[in-house]
Amino acid sequence: MRNSDLFYHKTIVYGVSTLLLIPILATLAYSLSSHWGATILPDGFTLHWYRDLLSDPRFLQAFRRSLFICFCSLALATILVLPMIFVVFYYYPKLDKVMNILILLPFAVPPVVSSVGLLQIYADSSLSIVGTPWILIGTYFTIALPFMYRAISNSFIAINLRDLIDAAHLLGASTTKAFLLIILPNLKKGLMASLFVSFSFLLGEFVFANILVGTRYETLQVYLYNMRQTSGHFTSALVITYFLFIFVCTWLATHLSAGSKK
Repeated sequence: MRNSDLFYHKTIVYGVSTLLLIPILATLAYSLSSHWGATILPDGFTLHWYRDLLSDPRFLQAFRRSLFICFCSLALATILVLPMIFVVFYYYPKLDKVMNILILLPFAVPPVVSSVGLLQIYADSSLSIVGTPWILIGTYFTIALPFMYRAISNSFIAINLRDLIDAAHLLGASTTKAFLLIILPNLKKGLMASLFVSFSFLLGEFVFANILVGTRYETLQVYLYNMRQTSGHFTSALVITYFLFIFVCTWLATHLSAGSKK
């Protein structure tokens, strides 16, 4: 590649990166400013808004609720998806094409339509789960399914599943023992990467949380929506805190994905 082409590509990359960073840096500066009105620069900087945020019981409770829902959904997805993918790849490999279509169904229907359908199903049902975290856990499970299936299935392909199981059988191990002691350790990095990616996506989900539970079980995104009319400095601090948390999760997912390819 010529130096001129390399300079051009670097200019494009750096330019786009700068454009993406400007809103984040501006929000960060606004969250740290004591007052920023008609002047170009803020009057001063303070951590007052972050102290108010981190000491707000409502924020802490909403954050704990979001973590609880995400962890339960991902635990349910892991327990159900791992054995399912193993059965598909080892016993019925031809079903992989069908599964690749089925896992896209949660994204085929808009969240608003799905939420209305769930409300109609469970509003008059004997299961009173509307407005409770349990309906969100079930919904988030279906959202996490495509991310987890794709990542874990790639890991199954990379480790040569059938060869490992056949070798374990020759050494006297059962299929269950081979899965627990041989397959699972080889899937650890791919599984962790899929969990972090799914977690980052689920933590930012708003439509299902707002329609299905709303303020009856206020999650982090619903809290952010409800606090939009308060001080702009406070909401900026909330956005930056959320962004940093998601950034760490995304970095961990990228790091684990890169490690799984080595």
